Amino acid sequence: MTIMMDPGIASIDVPTLAEATAFIWAEADMLDRLDYKQWLPLWTENGRYIIPTERGIDDYDDRLNIVNDNAEMRAARVKRLLSGFSMSSAPPARTVRTVSRFVQLADDGGLTLRAAQIVAEYKYERMRILAADVAYRIVREDDGLKIDRKVVTLVNCDDYQHGIGYLL
Repeated sequence: MTIMMDPGIASIDVPTLAEATAFIWAEADMLDRLDYKQWLPLWTENGRYIIPTERGIDDYDDRLNIVNDNAEMRAARVKRLLSGFSMSSAPPARTVRTVSRFVQLADDGGLTLRAAQIVAEYKYERMRILAADVAYRIVREDDGLKIDRKVVTLVNCDDYQHGIGYLL
């Protein structure tokens, strides 16, 4: 992808980097509060939430992924997490995430950017740290900013993954 350096050439409908950053921070806060019902409407109708098992790929549909969710699968995942019957989410982990190092990659009718994410998880009297590169495509719709694509590539994505009972 080409890195855009001149924010003055972006379309008026394309979110600014500052808007997208604030939106992503608000999403992180929702996820830390386990506010999944508020999280679902942040997505476009065709939005994709992906956690791959490989680095440096572009076609996730023909690969094995930890998660590759469309709207229906995101809703089913949230329902399972909120039901109390998911082994990996009972009891729910306490998390604090930091999202930083935002780099604007493209303006293609939406804003594509890359960021770093660190999630500190506390569960069963143990702390675990997950680090990831996250690629977002944020678009503006009539009712505000939306996530059109979120790819969370864990630093150790190609290694064995212990249960992750929450959304990254």
